[in-house]
Amino acid sequence: MESIYAALLLHKAGGKINETNVEKVLTAAGAKVDKDQIVKLIAGLKDTKIEDIIKSASSAPVVAAPAGDTVKKKEVKKKKEEEPEEEEPTGIGSLF
Repeated sequence: MESIYAALLLHKAGGKINETNVEKVLTAAGAKVDKDQIVKLIAGLKDTKIEDIIKSASSAPVVAAPAGDTVKKKEVKKKKEEEPEEEEPTGIGSLF
């Protein structure tokens, strides 16, 4: 997860996102460097624009309860547990 943060930081700062730079950011932050994860991250970002990922994450649908309904947290939690599992993501999604 830290490598994703490093890539986002590099993106925000206008730096080039590559294995070397991500590793430098992680080292500077004192985080554990997992070179395999960095390689997967860079490969996943190769054909992807970070801005598109950020926009899709921030535009996730938010479902509000109808007026007058009160939903307890336990009920919501049960509903989430009952949902069928989705297929495992590929590319950058596999890192989460």
